[in-house]
Amino acid sequence: MDVHRLRMLRELADHGTVAAVADVLSMTPSAVSQQLKVLTREAGVPLLEPVGRRLRLTDAGRVLVDHADAVLGALDRAAAEMAAYRSTERGQVSVSFFPSGAAMLLAPLIIRARARGVDVIGRDIDVPASQAAQQLTEFDIVVVHRDDRDTADWGPRFTATHLLREPLDVVMSAGHRLAGRDRVRLAELADDRWIGVQGGLMVDDVLNSLALLTGVQPRITQRVNDFRVAEELVHAGLGIALMPRFVLLNRSLVRLPISDITVARRVEAVTRAGAVARPAVGAVLDELGTIAAGIAQPISE
Repeated sequence: MDVHRLRMLRELADHGTVAAVADVLSMTPSAVSQQLKVLTREAGVPLLEPVGRRLRLTDAGRVLVDHADAVLGALDRAAAEMAAYRSTERGQVSVSFFPSGAAMLLAPLIIRARARGVDVIGRDIDVPASQAAQQLTEFDIVVVHRDDRDTADWGPRFTATHLLREPLDVVMSAGHRLAGRDRVRLAELADDRWIGVQGGLMVDDVLNSLALLTGVQPRITQRVNDFRVAEELVHAGLGIALMPRFVLLNRSLVRLPISDITVARRVEAVTRAGAVARPAVGAVLDELGTIAAGIAQPISE
């Protein structure tokens, strides 16, 4: 079986539609469909079945995707080992960040990696950590953040490098009734209006965790994904919000840690299994770790 056609089947499993696969692989949808038909003939059994206007994998298709994972992973590892033999860190590495991670990490990463002969091409993309697998079809490294209580494993296809753990504080305007405190209990905020984010993003996961653990359901009145916009709403007295501790504020707001429960996000760099052995990718991961260690100095919560 042709490895490129196996990769198309793998992409279809990740992205769900022929059009999305065509977009990722810079092909036409008709060309992708034709190649998948050839792969079906090579396999000798149906790999896809129509569901309305979409296609889904048959049981045989899912089994072949698992084998494709092994084949593609082995090829990635082989390519990484060949690159290691060349003993050079030079090259280009593409890295995706969540926006506040890009603000913290991208500029120093570009500078430090460039000194080692590696060009970093960075993007800020605001999607849930669960979409890292799809992003890794386009990027060498995907830096994600997720609720510190989320311990889901990335599985054998991926490798995650821990970068930092960052507490989340409550931010409020200087005129808030609790603004003079050193810290606050979650129950004291039960009647407050919250500025949240769209469902599935890290802050929303954390707020849902808090609700499950304490029974205090935050009353979310606005959902904005940009921390800078949330900051403006808080400054205007329209609500309170959770803010990662290392995010720099442009407005003069009050930050208070929550005293009765641990609230934090975990930042990780995710790669495809085997990609870490590629010297340029390894160099970028090293520099990310160094930068993150400088940011996450020991803090008392």
